[in-house]
Amino acid sequence: MKRYQKSLYECFCWPVVVILLVSWVSPLGLGLGSPAPSEAARIKDIASIEGVRDNQLIGYGLIVGLDRTGDSVVGGQFTAQAIISMLNTMGVNLKVDPNQLLTKNTASVMVTAKLPPFARPGMKLDVQVSSLANAKSLKGGTLLLTPLKAANQQVYAVAQGPISTSGFSGGGGGTTTVKNQQSGGIVPGGAIVEKAVKIDMNAWNTFSLTMHQADFTTALRVSEVINGHMGDDLASAVSSGQVQVAVPVKYQGKIVQMIAAVEKLTVHVDVSAKVVVNERTGTIVMGEHVRLASMAIAHGNLTIRIQTDFNVSQPNAPLALGRGATAGGSTVVTPDVDTEVEEEEGRVIQVDGSVTLGDLVKALNSVGVTPRDLVAVLTAAKAAGALQAELELI
Repeated sequence: MKRYQKSLYECFCWPVVVILLVSWVSPLGLGLGSPAPSEAARIKDIASIEGVRDNQLIGYGLIVGLDRTGDSVVGGQFTAQAIISMLNTMGVNLKVDPNQLLTKNTASVMVTAKLPPFARPGMKLDVQVSSLANAKSLKGGTLLLTPLKAANQQVYAVAQGPISTSGFSGGGGGTTTVKNQQSGGIVPGGAIVEKAVKIDMNAWNTFSLTMHQADFTTALRVSEVINGHMGDDLASAVSSGQVQVAVPVKYQGKIVQMIAAVEKLTVHVDVSAKVVVNERTGTIVMGEHVRLASMAIAHGNLTIRIQTDFNVSQPNAPLALGRGATAGGSTVVTPDVDTEVEEEEGRVIQVDGSVTLGDLVKALNSVGVTPRDLVAVLTAAKAAGALQAELELI
């Protein structure tokens, strides 16, 4: 009986141990259930929901309380007119020539802000103010009540509050110190939303994903990932920059849950081969898919130095010849030009077809090629058809 119980123990316990070992080893050694590779990105990081976006707001306002650094009469006539108009609306009937009104303590500014999606009335926004006329500084000023309008000329927010310029200037008598420019600033939380932009998402039967970087391969992969997790035939790639997703029955009226489930899915992003070159700063940024065809490169520098020395011939003192006449020579200046031409010995580098652009950069750096010379090499390689990537100059 005891032997029979032992065999039952072995029959039931050893398979359990094997299952536990397999479940522990598989994610690590075999790669089962392992997380997505590092190049995978969430859909919310590479695409946005069409129709869910910011809205630009703009308005014209006045800043008061400046220390004689506001708009002058010359060049800021509309500031004086705005002051008169504002006072008239407040019941102060001011009858004066705008050209005679002193505006040193006032400045005209343009006020801008971004209205985020789903912003509700009472929400506070940061606003940016920028001088419109010839004010020297907005430091210490206060923005007066300014309505902010959208492109449809409707008021969505109202801004008011003290200005923060994050800059200063000091000194005098020809010696001054200036940090940052003071003709602009921000009003943190200075705008209050008065009207919301209506977006009825629960009535959506479909929604579209707009790709941040248009690519046919990435758009197709996004639709395949959504269909694999949410159900077949829900998502379809309309173009390289748009993926349309249908809302299933179980998510009708729950569009927020649907979008949240889609945004957390990961996709392997595919990008085209591109080399971005900034010739002004010598900055070069390249993608991982950049490849080179077989070629040979020879690059050398030509330096021309021109130095000019002036030889001055000074004559002797003049001699008196009588009756006020004098005899003597004149000063003669002759330039001595020395031209020197120096051509650096070029080195020829052979590049195989399997070499990447990173290997080429390392090879050119090893022979002392500067970033600006590297720009010339890449431009010539693109012209020769050896650079298998898009070359973009900024």
